[in-house]
Amino acid sequence: MDTTAAPPSRLAHFPIAFFAMVMGLAGLTIAWQQVQRAWQVDLHIDLVLLALTTSVFLVLAASYLTKLVRHFPQVRDELRHPVKINFFPTVSISIVLLSIAAHPLAPEISRPMWQIGAALHLVFTLYIVNAWMHHSQATIQHLNPAWFIPAVGNVLVPIVGVPLGYFEISWLYFSIGMLFWLILLTNVFYRIMFHHPLDRRLMPTLFILIAPPAVGFIAYTRLSGELDAFARVLYYAGLFLTLLLSTQTPRFLRLGFFLSSWAYSFPVAAIGIASLRMAELSGRAEFLWIGSAIVALLSALVAALLFHTLVGVYQRRFCVPDA
Repeated sequence: MDTTAAPPSRLAHFPIAFFAMVMGLAGLTIAWQQVQRAWQVDLHIDLVLLALTTSVFLVLAASYLTKLVRHFPQVRDELRHPVKINFFPTVSISIVLLSIAAHPLAPEISRPMWQIGAALHLVFTLYIVNAWMHHSQATIQHLNPAWFIPAVGNVLVPIVGVPLGYFEISWLYFSIGMLFWLILLTNVFYRIMFHHPLDRRLMPTLFILIAPPAVGFIAYTRLSGELDAFARVLYYAGLFLTLLLSTQTPRFLRLGFFLSSWAYSFPVAAIGIASLRMAELSGRAEFLWIGSAIVALLSALVAALLFHTLVGVYQRRFCVPDA
């Protein structure tokens, strides 16, 4: 998957959306950490997954930095694209997720990673919201659930920000995320319900609808330290959206594989982790079983996504001009 040595023409088309892989792998890593903690076993699965996730991130980061140096106009074009721009925060989200995964093992490494990821994500959020407000080419057809990505990243920050001692800053990021979740949720459902269907390649991004309430639940319970009414609203909103999209499984299976299919992975990880957190706070065993079942399903899903990605890389279906 290392494209740094690829011909310049291919490197010029290296997509920023590749970083969604890291989000999915990091989500799986954290999910297995929580499963092992909930069942009080240590299978070392999380260590293997953390090493894999870190390696993938470093390869992708090196590739995209090389693209930035050698093919800056193409990077600039992605930053100006009304859809692709929303995938840039997958870089900062990946760093924050790696800091969350690393925190139980090495807090001293987790802290600078969190600082870098949180700061970079705020920069991306400010840049992208400015682009939304003063756009010159975006239309309602460009709106899709990938626009949630900047908001989701903000809600992730408190998960490790609180244990690291950044309490007020964590509330700031949580508030930003919740604000834009509500704004975008309304707009995205309006677009889905009253305009042309999403392009096939963007259909997997519907799963991103699950992430804001699921991650919001985890972050809010970190901030509040308890399971109150608002926490329950967030969790059950995420669970309902999971059920809603699960009823559409045959439709998603017919789509085939695109790079955007990685959008399935992190939201499923989020609701799985949220269910395990719900079990911890409520003391109810059914949430433990729900969370564990979702993580088992997630493991199979990520394995399938990795397989299809490697096949796509071998067949050179990525890093090509847009059709």
